[in-house]
This record gives sequence, structure tokens and C-alpha cells, in this order.
Amino acid sequence: MNDKIRNIQTEILSNNWYTLRKITYDFLQKNGTWLTQSREAYDRGNGSVILLYNNETKTVILTRQFRMPTYLNGSNPDGMMIEACAGLLDADNPEDCIRKETQEETGYKIDDVKRIFEAYMSPGSVTEILYFFVAKYAKNQQVNDGGGVEDEEEIDVLELDFRNALDMIKTGKIKDAKTIMLLQYAQINQLISM
Repeated sequence: MNDKIRNIQTEILSNNWYTLRKITYDFLQKNGTWLTQSREAYDRGNGSVILLYNNETKTVILTRQFRMPTYLNGSNPDGMMIEACAGLLDADNPEDCIRKETQEETGYKIDDVKRIFEAYMSPGSVTEILYFFVAKYAKNQQVNDGGGVEDEEEIDVLELDFRNALDMIKTGKIKDAKTIMLLQYAQINQLISM
């Protein structure tokens, strides 16, 4: 527990899709005085994300789908985002979640996943922590076309040349933080020999 925090009060502002809370609390400053602060925290649960890669073909599997917040922001005119496969944990552990999401979204059934790190993506306002994974894939592991859960998601599966995917970060075609982190991890750790 943090002894610099006291008098935590929580108010639920929205409990529609996930939960948005307003938290009011006292924070002990370095000068010894207590400051009352209010913050909003969006709780959507924790998630897992994975980069599928093939060193023989020098390719990665990514997805493309519509993301309303990016459309509303105005910097992504069609709202379509290229991303690594990801999903919320719900009741699953991170490894089981990412295996299930991989098959639903990409159509690949993978067994051997490697957990590489975890990170908060927007710690100032979102409680979610993401568990990051990488896994090798091969064509014979494809069990269906992917595309997500029918009537819930419409996901395009993309098999991209690794160098092209890295270039898409530079050109702004890939703007998703978790995907950028995974592609850069793959490059730094030479998962795909260039």
C-alpha cells in the first residue's frame, strides 16, 4: 500500500460497456502537505497481444479492423487500424487468452507462445495491463480464415513482409502502440533474420 494516498472515494460515472470511475483522493506532496485530486479511470480488464512471425518467409501476421476512437480523433480518416492480434482476458489467463484470440482473429492454431513483457498502454486513464507474446507460425497451422467472432467483429488478416511492416511504422500506416512495440521487439531481438 502507498502511505502517500488516503481517503479514496470512488464514483461510477458509466458502467455501459466497461466501467468508468471518478476517483477522489488525498495525495501527500513532497513538501508534506496533502492535496486532494480527482482522476477518471477506465476499467476494461486486462489483455494479451501477440506477434506471429515466420523466419523462413520473413513475414508477420497482423490484423486490420475499424476502430471508432481513431476515427473520431480525425487523424485516421477511415478508422481502419493495422494491429497485432489481441484480446481481453475475461476469465482466461494471458496464455490461454492469446491462443484463443489468435485462432478467432487470424485463423492460426498455435501452441508454443513466448511471453516477453507486460506494459500499461495509457496509465494515466486506463487500468488495463497488456501481456505481450510472440510465436512462430507456419501455413500448416492455419485452421480457418480468421476474421474474429461472427456478428461481433470484422477483421482482415494480413500476412506482411517483415521489412514492409517496419516501414509502415515510418509511413504512419501502422499507428498502434502495441503493434509498434512488438515489431520493434522482433527487430531488436532478430526474430526474423534480415
